[in-house]
Amino acid sequence: MATQALYLKWRPLIFDDMIGQEHVIRTLLGAIRQGRIRHAYLFSGPRGTGKTTTARLLAKAVNCVHPDITRHPCNECAYCVAVNEGRFLDVIEIDAASHTGVDDVRELRDKIAFAPSEGRYKVYIIDEVHRFSGSAFDALLKTLEEPPDHAIFILATTEIDKVPATIKSRCLPFEFRRVPLREIVGRLRQICDDEGISIDDRALELIARQGTGSVRDSISLLDQIVADPTEHISFELAQAILGAASSQYVIELVKAIISNDAAYGLDMINGAVDNGADPRYFGRQVIEYMRSLLLIQMGSPNLVAASDEMLQAMSEQAQMIGRGALLKSIRAFNAAIADLRGGWQPQLPLELALVESTRPVVEEEPIAEPAPPPRRSESRPPSRPPSKPPTIETAWTDHVPEKRKTGPLVSIAMIEAKWPSFLEVAHRNPRLKAFIEWWRGYRVEESFLILQTDNKMLRQKMEQAENLQLIEKAAHQVFGEGIQVRIELLDDNAGAGNKRLPQDYANDELLMYGVNELGGELSVPDEEEQ
Repeated sequence: MATQALYLKWRPLIFDDMIGQEHVIRTLLGAIRQGRIRHAYLFSGPRGTGKTTTARLLAKAVNCVHPDITRHPCNECAYCVAVNEGRFLDVIEIDAASHTGVDDVRELRDKIAFAPSEGRYKVYIIDEVHRFSGSAFDALLKTLEEPPDHAIFILATTEIDKVPATIKSRCLPFEFRRVPLREIVGRLRQICDDEGISIDDRALELIARQGTGSVRDSISLLDQIVADPTEHISFELAQAILGAASSQYVIELVKAIISNDAAYGLDMINGAVDNGADPRYFGRQVIEYMRSLLLIQMGSPNLVAASDEMLQAMSEQAQMIGRGALLKSIRAFNAAIADLRGGWQPQLPLELALVESTRPVVEEEPIAEPAPPPRRSESRPPSRPPSKPPTIETAWTDHVPEKRKTGPLVSIAMIEAKWPSFLEVAHRNPRLKAFIEWWRGYRVEESFLILQTDNKMLRQKMEQAENLQLIEKAAHQVFGEGIQVRIELLDDNAGAGNKRLPQDYANDELLMYGVNELGGELSVPDEEEQ
């Protein structure tokens, strides 16, 4: 004999067993106890959230004959037992997907005039009512408006927008919502305890997340995993069966997006897929992780369900990625999930989303605009024309910028005095913040401030037109409009003009207070003195 599926075995038999729909259950219970039963109801919401189950509970409650009305449905009287066993003649369930025509509705309309065979009410539950044709809705309209006193209609749909407004206006609507994660996990734990299934809490949470707010889908996934009730189900086993990727792949992929390293990101995507991860679910994991970063950036870490260690790692990454880049990545991967159709290269949409995410984006920078230069006489043209913003093509090109026109000479003493202020301004920008720790020294040459680094890859990124413009913007705010910036690879045998930088200037609040507020000067010793 076939074993009953868990979602059927654990279908709620009383209103108190329903989870996640308290706003619906409270209203229905109040109406039942006061005898205010409507002739037509419209239940809408995502699949697996309890629409059909609630309709059956309501059908049982209005026909229940238990003397205590607060216990309707009681599951003890003959009528409740008959409904539970599917043999109550006055509860008629109709699948609108297979009865779409006007003739089916006319047949229903002809039979509705007959009195109930057993109970007090004849209840019609029409599932997926949006599948009715236009003529079928028209035929149902008059019956919904003036039904017999003994008839109740309960319409259920997952696509409320496809139901005509004329039908909606004749029904009492109830919107079913996705069930919260914690409540689904609690129901799964209850099922496992009663069924004698040993399973990790993290595995239950993984199942509930993949169920996306659907109780039926989540219980079905649990049923899929439990091959042997005597076997302990670990988190790793649940990952392997459900096709979920290790969280490390997700973290490393986001690291690749932060560092604009498309090659490493592609390795992470293909590594996750090669290890059995389902591309669609892996994309959802990435989106959920990046959404958590966005919540942390917005100052709502309490909305992120993660361990303390994971929350700390997320907080560090949230500080390293700009808001614009994060939003662009979320949109790109969200669109990629919609494109996943199971083609011959199922991970291709994710790869395209990664490449799109690692392209440079224009951030909304917190750096204040520099004060406008003093007005010049019309006969004297400005010494330096305003620079054009980089186009997409120039922003993509990694190149060593050509030497521009020479402006006023830059004093090394001025750079030394105002260097902490320059670091403070650059530190406010998320993108420049990632570069600061790789600045190993600086020197001046005419109107150029030449920043030195020993990281060849970071040098190429800093020389991109978009990043160089951000550095110059910070330099203009601190040192003045005339200064220009250039990046060079650090030469260990550089001359005396080089200034080595300790890495804690930007974080030394006392030092920066002394320079910025008290008028102190900063003296940076040469390597021989250190």
